Amino acid sequence: MRTFDGETYEPGRDGDRLTAQLERVKTLMLDGRARTLAEIAEQIAAPESSVSARLRDLRKPRNGCLVVERQYVRRGLFTYTVKPAQRDGWLF
Repeated sequence: MRTFDGETYEPGRDGDRLTAQLERVKTLMLDGRARTLAEIAEQIAAPESSVSARLRDLRKPRNGCLVVERQYVRRGLFTYTVKPAQRDGWLF
């Protein structure tokens, strides 16, 4: 199963880099702390746009269906938290 897709995605060029970014975002964010894109980007050494894309990827079934919540802070600034998916009282 492909973890990533899109018109410009090339597995040989992008696969390892995006997989590593996804794992760094997931590992950092599963502590449940709220962080801005800038804070996440700084901590995992990746661009904010990549962090945003990896947060979206975490919501996908092939990446665990994690719950990514976005909280408004002020105009143009949000924090994000990531939680395991929960169905029928079970954590996934």
